[in-house]
Parts: sequence; structure tokens; C-alpha cells
Amino acid sequence: MILFREGFESFLTVAIILTYLRKTGRDSLRPAVYWAVACSIAASVGLGLLLASVNKPLWEGVLGLVAAVLVASFVVQVWRTAPTLKRDMEVRLNSYSSNTSRFLAVAGTFLFTLFMVTREGMEAALMLIQVRNNARFMLGSAIGLGAAALMSWAWAHFGHRINVKRFFQVTGFFLLLFTVQIAFYAVHELSEGGVLGPMSEAIHNATEPYGPEGLYGKWFSLLMVGVCAVWLLAASMKDKFGRERLATVSAR
Repeated sequence: MILFREGFESFLTVAIILTYLRKTGRDSLRPAVYWAVACSIAASVGLGLLLASVNKPLWEGVLGLVAAVLVASFVVQVWRTAPTLKRDMEVRLNSYSSNTSRFLAVAGTFLFTLFMVTREGMEAALMLIQVRNNARFMLGSAIGLGAAALMSWAWAHFGHRINVKRFFQVTGFFLLLFTVQIAFYAVHELSEGGVLGPMSEAIHNATEPYGPEGLYGKWFSLLMVGVCAVWLLAASMKDKFGRERLATVSAR
């Protein structure tokens, strides 16, 4: 789910950038986008490998809290800016790519793409550190990226049939629920590192069952998917009734 959401955002970002360059007759800047994507992938993988080597409770706890704050704030920000996100991206890209100097135009396009894509990769890396010890980690990652690529292909060919708004809403809801588990995990690791004072042992024992591998933590993962599925079903029914009501009013 993490890589499905973040992967699709990355694919969508690159698609918007390339489409805008093509429509505005700036195809010569496309190589800068490709190089930026390559650098973003390298940076994200590098951060992931670095985080995977962290096995000290103190750092895991700190990184968990950082991930929870960043993910939650970013999801809320995306919900707020989603209606104008494409337009805002095009305005900024137009500013960066319209320089009379070709070097500045290439550099601006490269840096803009690098920032937009790397942001998604860094966010994914910070969240994946919480589940990196799972035996099915690589399989789940591959499935998530494959689903993101398939979703991107479907959006490119059948975009008018895909409710991207609902996709970002439900996956954002999932990530917000996931940050709750990240917060439990972070507090658990901080208590294991003994940085929470005299209450460390009590907090450690209290949060143990709610971690990703804990007794309740495993069920919480299923609960996140179930809650999001119910929410999506309710939202879909609402959309359907809204369209039928609109059609009825129009017929009158």
C-alpha cells in the first residue's frame, strides 16, 4: 500500500511534467526529467539502505516520530492542495523552464523534477523502515510498485474513468492510520532505549503488543485495510447516488 500510493504519485508527477513539456513545445527539456528521475531513484534507494542499517532503538524511535509527523502533515497538505496541484505544478514548471538561458532552463526542470519525485521516495523510505523486517517485504514492495505502474498506465489510457480524487483520499486515509502504528512503534523503541526515564519499562511493555509484529499490531494492519475498504465503498455509493440525483434533475 505504501509503495502503491507513493509510486503512483511519482508516476503521476512525471507524467504531468512530461505532458506539459510536450504541450508547450519544450521536448528538448525531457532528458533533464529522465536524469532527475534516475537521481531521485538513486537517492531514495540510498536513503532506504542507510535506514535499513539502523538498528539502535533510539534512532529507530526518532526516525519513527519523524516519519509519523512528515507523513501525516504531507497527506493533509495534499488533501488541501489537490484541486489545484496540477495547475500549480505547471505554473512553477513554466517559470523554471522559460529562462532564456538553456542551462538555467535545463537546471530548473531537473531540480524541480528531482524535488518532486525524491520527496515521494524519501517519504516511502521513512515509512518502509517500520516494516523492513517482514519476511514478505520484497514481495510486497514489488507488488506495490507493479500496481502503481499499472494504475499509471490505466490513468494514461482511461483517465476519465478513474476517480483519482478518491484514490488519493482512501490511500491518504490508510497512511494516516499507519502513522498511528508508527507512533506506537517509535515510542516503544524510545522506551527500549531507556530515554523515557523511570517509565521506560512500563511504556515498553504497554506498547509491545501494538508494534508491527505485536499481538494486536498484526490485526491493526488488517483493520487499516478493512476500514479503508468500507470508507471507499461508502464514498463510491455516495458518488453513484449523486450522479443519479443529478441525472434525475437534468431530465426534469
